[in-house]
Amino acid sequence: MRVTLSNSPFGAQRARLRAQLRARRRALTPAERAAAAQGVARNIDRYLGLRAGDRVALYASLQEELDTRPLLALARRRGWRIYTPRIERARLGRKMRFVAAGGEERMNRLGISEPQAIHTIGARWLDLVFVPLVAFDAHGMRLGMGGGFYDRAFSFRRWRRAWRGPRLVGIAYSFQELPEILPAAHDVRLDFIVTEKGLIKCATGS
Repeated sequence: MRVTLSNSPFGAQRARLRAQLRARRRALTPAERAAAAQGVARNIDRYLGLRAGDRVALYASLQEELDTRPLLALARRRGWRIYTPRIERARLGRKMRFVAAGGEERMNRLGISEPQAIHTIGARWLDLVFVPLVAFDAHGMRLGMGGGFYDRAFSFRRWRRAWRGPRLVGIAYSFQELPEILPAAHDVRLDFIVTEKGLIKCATGS
């Protein structure tokens, strides 16, 4: 299946694809969800070599997404410094900031729990970022929910080829992989994808 993420007339195709894959996620049993989430956490611990003190961005998963709670538990055991994405109003729209985890949290308009701490970190200074997705391919292309927040936050990666900033790691069920997703101009590629079956190193991964 070859999927393009360029603008119209492919918007309807993207919407159908999102609906199909989201329905498949919702159809999983609780046992299947739990086993996959634990498998992803184990593979991250095995392959990514994160150390105590590393600055790691980790999102709170929606109910239909792969559960990030086992990964959060791993992060705490390993002593990673955790930052959580927060969507804020800005002069030109909405943007994503990364906030130190812990303390008071509040539900945003999407039903996602967000920290209310004041301390933030620039996207460039994170060591690793876990990224949600609806679909991916082995080249690091990602189909998200359509908000574009991660693509905007890490847009500097499109023109800084030598940038040694954060590694971007998609986490997903293995069935979310597609043979190819054609990129749009704004897309930022992932470095790795981790599923319950293992790790996929993309062209940008190091």
